[in-house]
Parts: sequence; structure tokens; C-alpha cells
Amino acid sequence: MLSIAGGTPVRRSPFPSWPVFGPEEEEALLGVLHSGRWFLADKIDAFERAFAEFQEAEFGIAVSSGTTALQVALEAIGIQPGDEVIVPPYTFIATASAVVATGGIPIFADVQPGTYNIDPTAVEAAITDRTRAIIAVHIAGRPADLDAIMEIARPRGIRVIEDACQAHAAAWKGRKVGAIADLGTFSFQASKNLCAGEGGFITTNDRELGERAWSIHNCGRSPQGAWYEHPLIGSNYRISEFHAALLLSQMRNLETQTATRTRNAERLDALLSEIDGVDPMEPDERITTHAYHLYIFRYRAESFGGVDRSRFIEALQAEGIPCSSGYVPLYKEAAFGSRFDDCPFESSYFGGKPDYSQVSCPVTERICAEEAVWLTQTMLLGPESDMDDIATAIRKISDHADQL
Repeated sequence: MLSIAGGTPVRRSPFPSWPVFGPEEEEALLGVLHSGRWFLADKIDAFERAFAEFQEAEFGIAVSSGTTALQVALEAIGIQPGDEVIVPPYTFIATASAVVATGGIPIFADVQPGTYNIDPTAVEAAITDRTRAIIAVHIAGRPADLDAIMEIARPRGIRVIEDACQAHAAAWKGRKVGAIADLGTFSFQASKNLCAGEGGFITTNDRELGERAWSIHNCGRSPQGAWYEHPLIGSNYRISEFHAALLLSQMRNLETQTATRTRNAERLDALLSEIDGVDPMEPDERITTHAYHLYIFRYRAESFGGVDRSRFIEALQAEGIPCSSGYVPLYKEAAFGSRFDDCPFESSYFGGKPDYSQVSCPVTERICAEEAVWLTQTMLLGPESDMDDIATAIRKISDHADQL
């Protein structure tokens, strides 16, 4: 009998907790505390060098959050009020809100049904004479199709930003994400695979863009100039020495944790592939490392007697497996309607004022309403038997769907 119907749950024990920390993190924080150097000292410099090198980027700038990383990156490439920036609608709101914060207009291009990443075909269809940039989100830690996106963008002079806020350590064709396009952005918020509670990062191999990003994040100062010399308008988006010290300590675990997530995700892929009605995401041999900030599988109600996804999620949670349905389409958020009610700019894409009530991305809408089921990255950090429990719980629901 299903637990939701009064039976015994498959699992009673918790999955691994997050964040993972120990004496090293305490020592790192106390080291900064007792140094008396809490501002732009050696920990920030060391972390910027270490993380840029880890992500195979020439230049790295640590900032206060992933959201500000996106905003600084957009400012660095010169987004002006009224410029159009193509983004996926299946992502955290910061991908699009950062565009709005710089005065740009988000243009939503649908995602691929088998990857949940932005669809290059939809990107190409959304380009207008006002398109200045594309933000390719590596959703759940899975690299987007950078080959196709760059092939679309380069001949047109369109900049590409990688939103890698969920993709620490991810790699595309053997190359770490973040500096494959013009700029990359990362987040170190509490849930992220590399975590300091808050924080963000910008990566690039372009010196000019790197120096512009550094200036914008540090009050418009020049890297080579005097303290009170401000060639650009910027703001204070700096990270603290405490966050940098914590991140340096946390980095020691990142590769091992990534390997554990990968191993468990591959096992779960194999187990779920044997259950009718739940489909892992489509494989792509060009993805040489998936960061697995999330493990997402696709639910098909028709294989569970027509039981809708929300009821399936309730049943899976009752069996002791934490899960959720994830995002809603960003263009349906009230923020985009109210923010653009009095927009002073015309949009080539909309043929007038931006009106997000007219936007429809059918793949995203189906994913959000019926299909996606999320498991968090922490659930992939335990033993293989944890994956067995997840699959056992799903199979149990499949076998007893009539009890729902």
C-alpha cells in the first residue's frame, strides 16, 4: 500500500544535509576575523585566481551574488535601455530580471523538450535588429548547446553570456563552461554546489570585458588607476573576505562531490529508464561533465493511469523522497507584466511595447504544468542505495497508481 494511502513509506531516513563543512571552514573564517583585513585583501585575490583557473578562464571577478554577476556581465557588454536580450523562460528569475535592471528587454525563446535548455532554433527565430545578447542557461548544471548558439550569434555580432549559476565544474566537449562564450556567471548562494551562503562570479577570456566587469563591480574604478579614479559608472558589487575564505575552503571538496553526483545520477538514469512513465533527460555525448545541481526527470501521467503530476509528487514525498515541480514560465510572473506597463521603449520583437501576455512557449508551459520533477543536488551525495530508494518509491507508485 502506498504511504499516502496509509502504508509504510519506502524511506524514513534523511538524505545528506547541506552545506557540508568542518573545522577547515571554521579556521578559514576565524583567520579572516583575526587578521583584521576584512576588505579587498588576499582571500578575494586568491579565490578569484583559483576559481577562474578551475573553470579554465583567464580572468575572474568575485561579486556579491549570481544575480549581480549577470547584471555586471550585461553592463560589461554594453547593454543599453531598449536593447533586446534573448533568454529562456525556464530558469530562475535573475536571468531575466538582470536584463530589466540594465534597461534591456527580455525576449523569451522556448527550450528543448529533451534537455530543458534554450532551443537554438527558437533563439534564431527571436532575433531582431535590436538583439544585442543571448543568455544561455546551463539549467540544472547541464551545459546548453553552445556550439549551435555561438554559430548563431557570432556572424551577427551578438554577445553570448553563459548563465552557469547552476553549473560549477560542468564541461562541454572537455572544456569547462563559463569562458566558452563572451562571459560566464556563477552563483555561490546557499543551495549551490559550491556554496558560501551568498556570492557570485564572472569568468571571461576577453581582457577588455574582464576589465570592464572588474570596474563596474568596484564602483567604476580602473584596475590600473588610482583609488579615487572612476572611468566608468559602476556600483559596489564586491564580495567579502569572509565569503572568499569560505569558498577557498569549500573548493577542496568540489571535484569529489561532482564525481559522486555524477556516479549517482548515472545509476538513477539507469534505474528510472526501466520504469514506464518516468524519463531521464536525453543524453548528449558533447556534455563531458554535468554538474547536477538538480536531477530532473520527466513524468508522463498516461503511464500512471492519468494521475496528474502534483498528485504523483505528493505520493513520492510521502514515500520519503523530497521532490518538487520546479519553475513556472518566467513570462507568466506578475513582475514582467507590471514592470513593462509604462515601458518607454518600443521592441522590434513585439512590434511595439513589450507585452508578455502575448508570449507563449509551449514546451516550457508543458514542462512546468505537467512534466518536470526535481530532486536536489544534495540527494546525489549519499550512497548508491539512496538511488535505489528513489527508484523503488517511484516503481511502488507506478505499481499502485490506482490508490491515487
